[in-house]
Amino acid sequence: MNKYAVIVAGGSGTRMGSNLPKQFMLLKDKPVVYYAIKTFLEAYGDLRVILVLPASHIDRGHQLINTYFDKSRIRITAGGDTRFHSVKNGLALIEEESVIFVHDGVRCLLSTDLVHRCYEMAFAKGSAIPVIPSKDSVRLLKEESSEPVDRNKVMLVQTPQTFRSKILLPAFQTDYKDTFTDEATVVESYGIKVSLVKGEERNIKITGPEDLLIAEKMLDEV
Repeated sequence: MNKYAVIVAGGSGTRMGSNLPKQFMLLKDKPVVYYAIKTFLEAYGDLRVILVLPASHIDRGHQLINTYFDKSRIRITAGGDTRFHSVKNGLALIEEESVIFVHDGVRCLLSTDLVHRCYEMAFAKGSAIPVIPSKDSVRLLKEESSEPVDRNKVMLVQTPQTFRSKILLPAFQTDYKDTFTDEATVVESYGIKVSLVKGEERNIKITGPEDLLIAEKMLDEV
């Protein structure tokens, strides 16, 4: 089965307090997004990467690829106004039947084991959404109060969210809705249930300066 990883790195560095998008910030002397690309390419020798970047940073993306990777396995396209539109732009480059991983470019510590688990689940069941259980107490906000939620019934969603192309590509032909927070919500809106797979505690998302420090320490422990 053909394999594609759509790595979405279309964000800005606003929460980092920087003009440089966080996917290009250095983590142990390499851009954050380098690590996600590397993991996918190592997971399967026949996998191809589609890197979705802000239009203003596409040249920087080409420079990264030329420096570190086999550019024949990677294509770059520009992102859109929302995550939905960025993913849709990446999916537009896929025409053949395949298993498609959609991954946040700033989740830089995923493992090849997670990539394999997601592929095997998606190949068998059509989809694979990696999740981890909540360790914290959870409360649901109401108009003037809040109420506890059984945390055993709460899962925290990660990426790569993985699907067979025959499910994901048609689902993304729908019109955008504010309720589309990830690929799973798009597919569910299309009328298809998704399957969950065990995620990884290490698969953190780089959103602030402290996350870079945590990720660096995790890489030192490997």
